[in-house]
Amino acid sequence: MTRIRSILGGSAGNLVEWFDWYVYSAFSLYFAKTFFPGTDQTAQFLATSGIFWIGFLMRPIGGWLIGRVGDRHGRRTALAWSVTLMGGGSLLVALTPGYAEIGIAAPLLLMLARIIQGLSLGGEYGAAATYLTEVAHPDHRGFWSSFQYVTLYGGQLLALGLLLSMQSAGLGEAALSEWGWRVAFVAGAALALTVFWIRRGIDETPDFEAEAKGRKRTAGGVRELWRSHRRSVLIAFALAMGSNVAFYTYTTYMQKYLVVTSGFTKPVASTICAAAIFVALLIQPPIAALSDRIGRKPLQYAFGILGVLCTVPLMTAIGATHDPTTAFLLVVAGLAIMSCATATNAVVKAELFPVHVRALGVGLPYAVSQSLFGGSAETLALSFKHAGMESGYFWYVSGMVAIALVAAILMPETAPRKQRAKG
Repeated sequence: MTRIRSILGGSAGNLVEWFDWYVYSAFSLYFAKTFFPGTDQTAQFLATSGIFWIGFLMRPIGGWLIGRVGDRHGRRTALAWSVTLMGGGSLLVALTPGYAEIGIAAPLLLMLARIIQGLSLGGEYGAAATYLTEVAHPDHRGFWSSFQYVTLYGGQLLALGLLLSMQSAGLGEAALSEWGWRVAFVAGAALALTVFWIRRGIDETPDFEAEAKGRKRTAGGVRELWRSHRRSVLIAFALAMGSNVAFYTYTTYMQKYLVVTSGFTKPVASTICAAAIFVALLIQPPIAALSDRIGRKPLQYAFGILGVLCTVPLMTAIGATHDPTTAFLLVVAGLAIMSCATATNAVVKAELFPVHVRALGVGLPYAVSQSLFGGSAETLALSFKHAGMESGYFWYVSGMVAIALVAAILMPETAPRKQRAKG
């Protein structure tokens, strides 16, 4: 029961973290013109996605800072730090006046809020992945660590669900654009405060406690990580390149793609994305449990091969369809391919590093990849669209997945059962 309580506690915090993060993407359809005046909808989306990317640029600093906290002072402390920063950023967005009231200060404050949230989420990934992996039984690490992406998807689904509920409650576009989006950010801040107290009460991981008793507090750090674990750092970085670009293509960018390219209305696009993400949420644990039996590498191969071959035809077909059911099935197909990577994302990286540098080793390469490739995905996609070369972005995604496939070939098999079988 103690292990399950710890997993649930860590997962609940991760869900709120990602809810706060994705509220920005889900509601940017409505608040873009509050901070960026004008009549060009694509240009407004481009501006808000640019600030979305700036938040990603802060992730490496967050990955380093909170990763060091996690390796030196405990995973639980790191998790409490990350959710506090996230809630503060959400509250700042909710309270910031629009461009009409304070001029250029409005987008600058929006940028500051995303910087704070970028620091938070940069550290959240490594801390949560490490925590969930370490509190699970070694033979079931894949299954339990998959709840990081279950709650990640859950946070995005919760953000979209809030938007859909507000739309179905009769709030029109005018109300959502004027004040409705602020309600979502206030809700995120309130949830973050609640989770802060939850995380303070969860147990520390046995791995960290055992390691802390037998080492000096000077262990860890970027220098040691690069000097002693360079190969693992590069593999983790390359794996993240492909999965991050694919993830943000089929999730945060997909909602806008369905509006500006496929021609769906905003409510229909939100419904398609919410339904597809719900399916993706459900399939994470069984895919991850499969990795506990057959190993991590086969699933990484499946993501790499299918991602390279299917990205261009899938995205082209989604853009061409005007049928919501067809669009939903195509998006689910893309998410299913991607789930071969996301379901094992946390455990693969955690098992590459020893305990004393694990939070930093998991979090920092992932955060750097996110800032360079994940956060830029939506901005790059919209830039291709704005330039009339939309299909070029699909080939870019395929190329990033190909890099992840090479990393999967080079990585060692880390699943405990497979290692014991070799021994």
